Order: sequence, then C-alpha cells, then structure tokens
Amino acid sequence: MRLACTRALTEIARSDPRILLLTADLGFMVLEEFSEAHPTRFFNVGVAEANMIGLATGLAASGYVPYVYSIATFASMRGYEQIRNGPILHKLPVRIIGVGGGFEYGHAGITHHALEDLTIARVQPGLTVVAPADHEQASAAIRATYDLPGPIYYRIGKRDDYVLPGLGGRFRLGRIETVRDGDDVLILVLGSIAAEAIKASDILSRKGIQANVSVVSSLRPAPVEDIHRMLKRFPLVVTVEEHYVDGGLGSLVAEIAAENGTCGRVFRCGVRTPPSATCGGEACLREVNGLSARSISDSVVNALKEFGE
Repeated sequence: MRLACTRALTEIARSDPRILLLTADLGFMVLEEFSEAHPTRFFNVGVAEANMIGLATGLAASGYVPYVYSIATFASMRGYEQIRNGPILHKLPVRIIGVGGGFEYGHAGITHHALEDLTIARVQPGLTVVAPADHEQASAAIRATYDLPGPIYYRIGKRDDYVLPGLGGRFRLGRIETVRDGDDVLILVLGSIAAEAIKASDILSRKGIQANVSVVSSLRPAPVEDIHRMLKRFPLVVTVEEHYVDGGLGSLVAEIAAENGTCGRVFRCGVRTPPSATCGGEACLREVNGLSARSISDSVVNALKEFGE
C-alpha cells in the first residue's frame, strides 16, 4: 500500500499545490516518486515524529495539507499529545500515515508491533480513521479523503503486490464492502489481514460453512448503518483484526450491537495477550496469536458450536 499511497499523493499534488509530504527519516525506496516530482514540497525532518506533527500543524494552519509518514507505532503514539492538541483540537487537515499495522514489522521486535494504534485514534472524535485492506483500496481511500476537513489517520500495510479478491479497490467512507457472500456466519475484517480472512472462508467452505466476508476500512466515521443491518441478518459475527481485541473493530461492532439492541453474538478474533519474547515474521506472529487463516477458521467453527448455531 505504501507505493500506492505515494503514487496517489504524487498525482493529487500535481493539481493541488497545498499537498506536502513529511517523513521522519523513513520511506526510502517508497517516497521517491513524490520527492522527485515535487522536491520543494517534501521534507525529511529526521527521527522526530512529535516535532513533525507540530510542524505539520503549523503548515496546515497556514493553508497547506501536510501528510506525515512513519511506522504506525511511531506515527500514532510518539506524537499523540501533539496530534490531539494540534490538528484535532484545532480541526486542521493534517494527514497521518502509519505504515505496518499489526505484526507487519515482525522481525523488528515488539516496539514496532502496532496493536493499539486504532484504539487511541478511534477515541478522538475529531479524527477520521481509515485502514484499507489492499493497495488498490488504499489508493482509492487517499483520493476519496484528501480534501476532507480535519485530520485523518491512515493505517496502511506494506505490501503493494496483493489484491483482495472481490474488493475491486472499492472504498466508501463510513461504509463496509462485502467481498464474499454466505449465509452461515459473518466475518467482519479490517486491514491487510483480510487476506487471511478470505483464506479462512475457503477452509470453512470445504467444511460446508459458507461465510460472508465483509471489509471494514473506515472506523471513524463508523459504518453504523451497514453493521447494524448485517447484525440483524447474522446471529453470529466474528471480527478479525491484527490489533488488540479491545478498542478496535471488535469493540466497535459490540458497541453498535449494544446501542441498537441487536440480538446475536460477537466473537472477537485479535490479540489478547501482552507482547512476549517470541520473535518472528508476520506469518509466525499471526500464527502465535491465533490470526492465521487456519486459526481464524478454527475460531469460527468453535464459535458456531459454542453459540449453538
């Protein structure tokens, strides 16, 4: 998604001179298309994420639309107070791009595992929160939201070589996108782990369970009407996210179910334990935390048994 976002920004910036791109000493071999096309609008501020947010806030107050780029943990947490006190409280169009949600920077260690970025972003009512599922949807999201008022947090994945089957690059702010239909269980998934959810639905299909797989790519504004409609259709909903189960997609769905008095059960597939000393790549850490395709399909089967469906 990184190259797709850079390409989209480069093209938007050709017709909108307000667009700027700032990086905290990251994005080598990713951001060059923008920096070469718009050298006077690209800034490497060094390893100084909090200061980068402050600089972007000042630029936004001066009429620019700055995008700041860093690894998701650093983009969301190092400058969190500056994000809150700057673009959120002053309703300024700063765009925060956090790369590598969940375990995508697995081998870099637990400091690089973004497992709570969506929670802390979602609690700020003035912040739009977007998490695309593949690079085509990431490009569409950048193009659809670049001119929105107020700040935006994008959680994007690293891969640009994968297209989620059935998605077709569709992105609608505050809506869900169904990529596979089925009647037995609803899987709501967020972010690049949607690829595992699709594989899980294939495994389930071979067991005679037909799952509806729908992608949630907008946590704020939340797709309340769409999720409420789906909750009424399916008695069991399984949420899948590469994130702690608290505060992210699973919590959002549970809140919508409770607030609307919807019957049925919500089972949350996500990370439930604190970081451990286990070291490995993304696939390894997904397996350890029950987020591989096989683990997701097992969770769905167990939930169906437990909830008597």
